[in-house]
Amino acid sequence: MTTPNLTIDLCGIKLSNPTVLPSGFLGTSKSLLKRVADNGAGAATIKSVSFEPREGHKNPTVIPFEAGLLNAVGYSNPGAEETAREFANIKDVSIPVIASIIGTKTDDFVRVVDKLSANGFSAIELPLSCPHTPGFGLLAGQGTPESTKEIVSAVRKATELPIFVKLSPNIPEIGNLAKAAEDAGANAITAVNTLGPGMIINIEARKPVLSYRVGGVSGQALRPIATRCVYDIFESVKIPIIGTGGISTGRHAIEMIMAGATAIGVGTGIYERGIDIFRKICLEMETWMSENNFNSIDEMIGIAHE
Repeated sequence: MTTPNLTIDLCGIKLSNPTVLPSGFLGTSKSLLKRVADNGAGAATIKSVSFEPREGHKNPTVIPFEAGLLNAVGYSNPGAEETAREFANIKDVSIPVIASIIGTKTDDFVRVVDKLSANGFSAIELPLSCPHTPGFGLLAGQGTPESTKEIVSAVRKATELPIFVKLSPNIPEIGNLAKAAEDAGANAITAVNTLGPGMIINIEARKPVLSYRVGGVSGQALRPIATRCVYDIFESVKIPIIGTGGISTGRHAIEMIMAGATAIGVGTGIYERGIDIFRKICLEMETWMSENNFNSIDEMIGIAHE
């Protein structure tokens, strides 16, 4: 029996398999990215970086619940200059690495792109969709077609690298927002960021668990919504989609691909199944594909629309 081919082409970037580490999980150092690569990921995204350093929200910033995680980290990061130093010689990592860039104003995104331009990243991700950090994402009004076009257009002028735009599941007409990103020069859509914000209360302490009180919902609670978002986006744009949200098994990954994703992000699943989840998902995908007569990822992309 021939082993199914899991390789994909994502905007000209060759991946050995469709699994991608999203921003916010383990992407704080080159050594951690090497561990992710060693455990089977097809690509990895660094933790989102702003031009100036940020402390983010105070602990506790992450809490597990029955169907996933609730987090409000607040984009803590060392800033663009220190990030450029940490990820120097990024080609030492054996898989493609994506830089996730944030800003409060359009010019901030361009300044970070310029600072990281010599590092050798494979693509730029623009998360315009955080639900819990003032001054960024949804709380900065970046989740509108007008703002998305402005930011993507500015970054498009600043780099020749592929641009991935990360959208929010909170947007009712997410296909229209994805089309706005495509029209402005985006090469792919990452769908989706966390849902919410939501809240978990410690009833003994009589107050919310997170220091910021509310946070984004990820994990299994997000998965059906993320799948629907990918399905809607696939019908609205021609560029590839990185489906992200609650994927922790090979079946979940195939479901997302059938909805229209070319690649799949695996984040909260690391908490559930360990850092070798990338390898586990790929083996589970190969088994299912062999049993169901699929030879490649391309054969499954968007098949649920037929």
